[in-house]
Amino acid sequence: MKVVSNTSPLINLAWIGQLGILRELYGTIHIPEAVWHEIVVQGDGQPGAEEISNANWINTCAVDNKLLALALHQELDAGEAEAIALAIEQKAGLLLMDERLGRETARYFGLNYTGVIGLLIEAKQKGLIGSIRAYLDRLRTIAGFHISRSLYLKVLQDQGEL
Repeated sequence: MKVVSNTSPLINLAWIGQLGILRELYGTIHIPEAVWHEIVVQGDGQPGAEEISNANWINTCAVDNKLLALALHQELDAGEAEAIALAIEQKAGLLLMDERLGRETARYFGLNYTGVIGLLIEAKQKGLIGSIRAYLDRLRTIAGFHISRSLYLKVLQDQGEL
């Protein structure tokens, strides 16, 4: 299955030292040039920049449909717009995206998507991690990832950790 990622899942997993979960779950991850630029160039020195720059399992791709990316960029940031355009072009089986508006746009185009919480749930279900609570807590405290209390509790309850 071809997987395309936006910036947020990559950065948040890098912040908590778990970028490798993506490789274990999906093998190769495809990112558009705008995502690479956001992480590696604009984020130079930040968590994820060096790891993503050196990761041979992360494939940076140019978006062919520049008009679609430009149109999506009217409402979304460049990384989100290009990630959606690339997922459409490559007929990706999964788009990794956390931002609400980006996910709504992906849904409009019929794309399957998940975010960093969904990735952690999948990793737990596949036995790659034992408990999801520690990862959620680290996302909240280390990465500054916003998870509402109700979602936090629902995920823990659904995963049998309450």
